[in-house]
Amino acid sequence: MKNFVVKTIANSAALAVAIWLIHDITLTGNSTPRKVLTLILVALVFGLVNFLVKPIVKLLTLPLFILTLGLITLVVNALMLLLTSWLADKLDLSFHVEGFWTAVVGGLIISIVSWAMHMVLPDKD
Repeated sequence: MKNFVVKTIANSAALAVAIWLIHDITLTGNSTPRKVLTLILVALVFGLVNFLVKPIVKLLTLPLFILTLGLITLVVNALMLLLTSWLADKLDLSFHVEGFWTAVVGGLIISIVSWAMHMVLPDKD
């Protein structure tokens, strides 16, 4: 349970940094508490997408991982961010990613910040 909370906090922080740095990744809300709640819910959706969908996509694109020496990871991360944006729209969460290249840069930022957060935050039960 503690690991789940830590991963959600890390995802929330990473998404917040991406939203702050990239103009075309937006999170809207009436008030700060509403934005924070939306950010946490989007982080949960993002974590669920990364847990359920990403391994399947990585398995299906294994030859491309080998061929590109892992650079296809940027594309897979972008697709996971776009899927999160689509699901957030379906769940009526005010989070949106505008375009593929925005998602590539956003995925890169989220990966770096998430990695840094996992280094700082404890993740053992």
